[in-house]
Order: sequence, then structure tokens, then C-alpha cells
Amino acid sequence: MIVSSHSPIRQRQTGFTLIEMAMVLIIVALLLGGLLPTLSSQVEQRHENDTRKQLDEIQQALIGYAIINGRLPCPATSTSNGAESPSGGGNCTNFYNGYVPAATLGLSGATRSGLVLDSWGNPIHYAVTSWNSSSPAVNDVFTTPNGMRTVGISNLAPSLLVCSSSTASGFSSGSSCGSGNALTSSPGVPVVLFSTGKDGPQGSGADELANLANKLTFISHTPTPSPNQFDDIVTWMSPNVLVNRMVSAGKLP
Repeated sequence: MIVSSHSPIRQRQTGFTLIEMAMVLIIVALLLGGLLPTLSSQVEQRHENDTRKQLDEIQQALIGYAIINGRLPCPATSTSNGAESPSGGGNCTNFYNGYVPAATLGLSGATRSGLVLDSWGNPIHYAVTSWNSSSPAVNDVFTTPNGMRTVGISNLAPSLLVCSSSTASGFSSGSSCGSGNALTSSPGVPVVLFSTGKDGPQGSGADELANLANKLTFISHTPTPSPNQFDDIVTWMSPNVLVNRMVSAGKLP
């Protein structure tokens, strides 16, 4: 006689329980939380590096324009479609609060209404000195055709100033950096270029507002957080570099 035995056999369970799934999700969330700030930082660093490269390329384009035309171009306005204003230079419409004249310089790349955009999509600002010479008498020397040649190398005195703080002792918007606060040598520089950074023209820090004040003084320093947040990227053209390149090209005696 065959006896059949039906002993229960416990089959091994496979897969994840709800608790195990929850633990996995928590671990993944923690890992992502740690990676996101790093990825965000890398993206911002790339934006900054790309914008600095843009500023360098624009500076070289300005020098090339000066060599060809014997003067620096006037800044573009928000409505000039990337052309310098006025056409032909001289007394610029906006000496200190204009934009890179992309159309006049023949620049390509990301633009809006003819204005060159930084890596955050904001127009790059361009300021040029409005310095006048009294002897010989020449108005708007650096933007007037052959103005620099007429005045002569030894008499050139560009007036734009770059300072390290707008709150330092002796700083006077539009006239002086104050003692120990100047980043540019006396008397000044002919060109300042700057990006308003990630926060764009909406920045509310005192130093950022100083760069948009339509004055011949500008601020440049490492980024700082609120309340005086600053993330502008500022560069300037050395008058010695400009003069040397123009002399080499035979545009200055």
C-alpha cells in the first residue's frame, strides 16, 4: 500500500517588502540630494568660464576695431539693434551704461535685439571713457575718429575706474575709488566690460547697483552672498595694451 503524505512545504519568498523598498528610496534620495548641489555648482562654474571667455573675445574685437578705425566704438543702446550709438562714434549716447555693439563689431553667437548675451541670457555691458582733452582740444578722444592720434600717446588719460568696493572709505561714485580701493592704475582705463551674472540686472547688492549707476566707477571682486550679494563678472582693457596694439598697426605714432 502506498501512503501519500502531503507535508506543507514553505516556498521561499522573493522580491522586496514595502519596508525594503522604502529604505531603497530613502538611500536614493539621499544620494541624489548630495549630488544635486555638486552638479549645480559645476553648471554655474561652466557658465562663469564661458562668460569670461566671451568677455576676452569681445575685448579682442574692440582692439581690432580700434586698429581698423582709429577709435573705439560707442556702446549700443537697448534699442539700437546691436549698432553703436550714434553711428560714426564721437559723443556716445550711453558712455557708461550701454551694451556691446555686436552688429558694429561683427560678433556672432547668442544675441537678443542685436545685443550679445552672457551664459545666463543677459546682455553684456560695455562702457567706454568719455575723456576730453583740453590741449590739444579734442572731445570724446577715444571714440572720435583719429582722436587718440591727434592727442598723442603721452597725453592719453582714459578715465574709467574699477574699484574693489563701493562702501570703502573714500569711494565716490563717478569720481574716485578711495585710498587702497583701486584695481586700475591712474588715471584709469578706456574700456570696462561686465556681465551681471546669474542674478542678472535684478541684483540688489550695493556693489552690483554701483555697476549699473551710469557712472565712470565700477566694482569688481569675488562673489559674495546676501545681503550685499555680488556675482558680476567684470573685466577691463589696459590702456597700455590698446596703445601698443595700435602703435604696432601704425594707427598711433
